[in-house]
Amino acid sequence: MGLDDKLDAKTDTAGGKLKETAGKVTDNERLEAEGRGDQAQGGLKDAAEDAKDAARKVGDSIKDAFKKD
Repeated sequence: MGLDDKLDAKTDTAGGKLKETAGKVTDNERLEAEGRGDQAQGGLKDAAEDAKDAARKVGDSIKDAFKKD
């Protein structure tokens, strides 16, 4: 996972938590929902980066297997 992508996902998640909390405190349902959406977006970005990392590892394992032969 690239550092920029990881930071972007964490920023979305943390910002979303802040928005959701601010929405609860101010009784602003729209801000609460927006915060939950931002958190979900951060989670999806994180999952996508994890999938890319896993695919890269599989590719590297396959390359290594053929190098040994």
